[in-house]
Amino acid sequence: MRSGNHARTEGRRVRRPLPVLAGVGAISVSAAVLGLTLIDAPGSQGQGPLAGASAGALPETAAPGRAPADAWSAAGPPATAARVPWEGGPAYYGRFAAPAAAGWTNPSFFPVGVWFESVITQADVDKDRAAGINTYVELTGTSDMALVRKNGMSALTSAPLTGYGKETVGWLLNDEVDMWAKAGDAGWTGNHPGEGPLCVPEDRGCGFTVLRTQKERLPKGDGRMHYANYGKGVMMWERDADAAAFVNRFTDVVSSDVYWYTSASVCLDGQNFLSLPVSKCRRAANYGSVLDRQRELDVLDGRRQPIYGFVEVGWPAENDTRAIQPQQVTGAVMSSLIHEARGIIYFNHNFGGPCHSQHVLRERCGQKVRPAVAEVNRRIGQLAPVLNTQSYAHRFGPGLDTMLKHHQGSYYVFAMPSANAAPGRHTFTLPRGLRATRAEVLFENRTVPVDGEGRFTDSFAAEYSHHIYRITP
Repeated sequence: MRSGNHARTEGRRVRRPLPVLAGVGAISVSAAVLGLTLIDAPGSQGQGPLAGASAGALPETAAPGRAPADAWSAAGPPATAARVPWEGGPAYYGRFAAPAAAGWTNPSFFPVGVWFESVITQADVDKDRAAGINTYVELTGTSDMALVRKNGMSALTSAPLTGYGKETVGWLLNDEVDMWAKAGDAGWTGNHPGEGPLCVPEDRGCGFTVLRTQKERLPKGDGRMHYANYGKGVMMWERDADAAAFVNRFTDVVSSDVYWYTSASVCLDGQNFLSLPVSKCRRAANYGSVLDRQRELDVLDGRRQPIYGFVEVGWPAENDTRAIQPQQVTGAVMSSLIHEARGIIYFNHNFGGPCHSQHVLRERCGQKVRPAVAEVNRRIGQLAPVLNTQSYAHRFGPGLDTMLKHHQGSYYVFAMPSANAAPGRHTFTLPRGLRATRAEVLFENRTVPVDGEGRFTDSFAAEYSHHIYRITP
């Protein structure tokens, strides 16, 4: 169990800033930074019928022989509309027998996990389900796997736990090995932080060896996915080749945690390694940038995998000086989703602050944040069939961070201020040819008018503010 992100600001090494372009999905942002052309031949990756879509902004005019711009309709965008490349959505899990059998290929399922819990009683599961949790990402050895299974919950664990079965859909290889073992193929002593020397020799990295060793120890050919979570090593410290090796060599699902709102050291690290101004450090948009960085690395081997967002719900580390606030949690989750997160994981432990807990969402330590977590998870569950579709690439306007989806005759626009934008009023411009008179603001019981040019304007009160619009032509 980790105690939050570790500080490492020595040896100042500046990486380019995290890529942020208003109104473009995470993969297309990365493509712009890398200078890649992400146009895949239909079916080239075997990742479902939508895998052949291309990245980039929607064309201003239709090219010769293409559908006219006004083909945007309730039936869906024109065939030429640019799409954000993806790994295949729910169909991706069909490659693995265990998650497929557990219902992960169902478009109505979206993974919402909690980190390193224990499941001992029915009350434990009831509290987690009431908060919108459907997946345990690591469990204590004392957990009752039959109880997890009985309640239709899923689990990814670092070892086969007593009584495990169909609820275990994947194996956790390690947590933040990029930080504590560093990149490299040196020998591994088998120790973890605090247990003695880690690598042999001690001055070399052995992170790759750790992952290979742990993967070798797990059951083989059992239809379960392999997952790892990384941290500031992949995000900031390591050179791109080593960070890409962590992301691409070992896993079928991946995530990275950087606690922008709470970490005592993250703003200094962001300044030193990413040239991120301290004034722009503690923002929801930076959680989306974590997704961008991982996708920038993930695309390099030509094989895409689901990338999950990681958000803290309390006061993670002993040396941190603050707890995350409810509205910041929801902003961080929304930024992650806008940047194409295929799942959300909550760090559920307080190692710092006045209220220590390893079950924040169950205990009094989380009584302030739990309602916000439960509500955003309820919305995720309701919108899962939308979230599980491939996004369309479109620039809605300056200062906006957006995601565009189409599902059952309606368009869905997820939006919040971009990393470099101020809160306030922002104007959206719909794709050319998409005609509507109003946009329904979901979960807010209001609508905003759309003018004859396909524009509408709305307000965002704070950097973490967000809205979800449903537009039906």
